[in-house]
Amino acid sequence: MEIRYHGHSCFQLNEGDLSLIIDPFLAPNNPKADVTADDITVTHLALTHGHADHVADAVPVATKNKPQCVAMVEVANWLEMQGVENVSDPNLGGTVRFDGLSIKLVPAWHTNTLPGSDERPFSAELGTPIGTPSGLIIEMGGLTIYDAGDTCLFGDMELIGKRHAVDVALLPIGGHYTMDREDAAYAAELIGAKRVIPIHYDTFPVIETDAQAFADDLSGRGIEGLILQPGESAEL
Repeated sequence: MEIRYHGHSCFQLNEGDLSLIIDPFLAPNNPKADVTADDITVTHLALTHGHADHVADAVPVATKNKPQCVAMVEVANWLEMQGVENVSDPNLGGTVRFDGLSIKLVPAWHTNTLPGSDERPFSAELGTPIGTPSGLIIEMGGLTIYDAGDTCLFGDMELIGKRHAVDVALLPIGGHYTMDREDAAYAAELIGAKRVIPIHYDTFPVIETDAQAFADDLSGRGIEGLILQPGESAEL
């Protein structure tokens, strides 16, 4: 399976005829992204939560491609209100299955607000606080991928790892809005992941961090760290 990084927390997983995009935040909204919504071709789309840096391009990508979409029930209902079709609306613990792909929602410790105004996209007054965020357990191409979404470190990551043999974990490392790289390295141990790809860092000054130091920390724990730059791909 191929994984392509579009910057921030946006990835595209490709296996045969399947192509899943996660948390589309693309150019020009994302200053680090390698592509725009017009450049994306996918069969499936999944969201971890409703913050603007995870859903800014969800509606344009969904409108163009008509993919099967998966999101927490409240965010899923918001997508439908934007005219998006083919939306599945699980809650925590729920699994949605397609041919060759399954997506399960698991907990994440964060906040969840749909976009507000252009000037204040994270404002609870101008936006809409809505439900809870989630992580994603994705089974595709014979692999299990855990996208932790935006989250702090929490003990039940160990339970998630025990319940699902995680081949690849996508973990935020930028700090400030999520766990930092030190907590993320500890999280990788709890999860028992064989390989970790860092996400949610360096997009903005407040979340800049040393990804190579994170990879070195993982190596000392016997875990492979894979750093991808926006536009880069890797075979998993």
